[in-house]
Amino acid sequence: MVKKMSVKQEKQLFGTNGIRGIIGRDMTPELAHRMGLAVGTMRPGIIAVGRDTRTSGPSLVAAVTSGLLATGCTVVDCGIVPIPALQFSIRDLYDAGIMITASHNPPEYNGIKVIDGDGTEMGDEEAIRLEYMIFHLDYNPVSWQMMGTIRQDTGVADRYVKAIVESFPQAIGSGIKVAIDAGSGAAYQTTARILKELGSEVLTLNTRPDGTFPARNPEPDKGNLMPLAELVTQVQASFGVAHDGDADRAVFVDDKGEYVEENQEFALIEDVICGRNEKPGIIVTPVSTSRLADHVASRHHCSVYYTPVGSIYVARTMRSLLQEGKTVIFGGEGNGGLIYPQHQFCRDGGMTAAMMLFLVSSRKKPVSELLLDLPSSSMIKKKVHTPETKRLLSFILDQYRHEKNITIDGIRIERDDSWALIRPSGTEPFVRVYVEAFHNKTALSFWEEIQSVIIKVIPDCVIT
Repeated sequence: MVKKMSVKQEKQLFGTNGIRGIIGRDMTPELAHRMGLAVGTMRPGIIAVGRDTRTSGPSLVAAVTSGLLATGCTVVDCGIVPIPALQFSIRDLYDAGIMITASHNPPEYNGIKVIDGDGTEMGDEEAIRLEYMIFHLDYNPVSWQMMGTIRQDTGVADRYVKAIVESFPQAIGSGIKVAIDAGSGAAYQTTARILKELGSEVLTLNTRPDGTFPARNPEPDKGNLMPLAELVTQVQASFGVAHDGDADRAVFVDDKGEYVEENQEFALIEDVICGRNEKPGIIVTPVSTSRLADHVASRHHCSVYYTPVGSIYVARTMRSLLQEGKTVIFGGEGNGGLIYPQHQFCRDGGMTAAMMLFLVSSRKKPVSELLLDLPSSSMIKKKVHTPETKRLLSFILDQYRHEKNITIDGIRIERDDSWALIRPSGTEPFVRVYVEAFHNKTALSFWEEIQSVIIKVIPDCVIT
């Protein structure tokens, strides 16, 4: 199933996932204070505030809290927590929330995510309103008699862990050994607890919270996870799991210590979710996700619904489809950020770790063997550096106008044996190009074809 969803691209501060920048240059306490004033004006009430482990976190929390208090809000300080844990508590207990995090970015970055009362990140239209307030200093501060107050909530992580554990049969991890790399981030206190309470034996790396991220950068990519891979093979674990800084994503290495490409991860979890569901339903994912998602969906007579790139679009589309009476059973992105609508509508690294444990337990196979059940595929990823991104996309759309296209976010060209996505960056002067086919020669041939079109219209571009 392929449908279009129009999305306004008018945000100036907000990117795909909140506001991020280098501390002292793009991200400052002044901006955080203004954000608190704006959020408090738009969402007056009880506001939960959490953060990841970054060294700049306390400063930004103090600044955003100051703004919230000045608008009369009650601020609930939740401390260091994974963002899915904060979102889980906001949905049930609070009017809105703010998470101070830069997710997978290096330690010199930090950022702000605004969470609405339903537990999803603030949508584009509301983010644009928020930006207007910030740019025009359009706030509603209260008098001294109405100033807000602060209280603590130390139970956010406990409620989150309990909810995930109770989603699975007891002791599903019995006899299964798992290695965890928390990356010194917000997952340090949750993922090991989840898997232990599900019965598995757990070995850990980098579970001491440290905002300098001394062992590895917060991005859990293949190059950063060699220590985890070595631990998995040394102790003969069934798999290893690693998180980014705020733990909304989870990535894996298999029992042989090999990195599991995130689109393969999506397909594995999708397969078990579809298998658990009593009737076929819809899988919601961005146009950047591998066609493996379609392959697995077809196994279970399910369908795939594409959205623009960004977890917020996936989550809100899932909610919208459910409100229309549709059966939505799974969603997320091909980067380890998976969404489980029966649990909550946000990317959830802790739930994903538990779901992988359930998969290994129920299938009685190691992850390396489970991967063999998926068709092989070849994906090429490139960046085309040019300031003329609009002209490039317009030309490519014209060149491929006679082929099947999805144009909700860039241009996705659909062929029987392959697909390609040409999508401009929202913040930098380059265009991302993804090409995938089930055979390497087909993918390479399609990429060379697209590359020739790119060079034809912008001969001085740089391709990396």
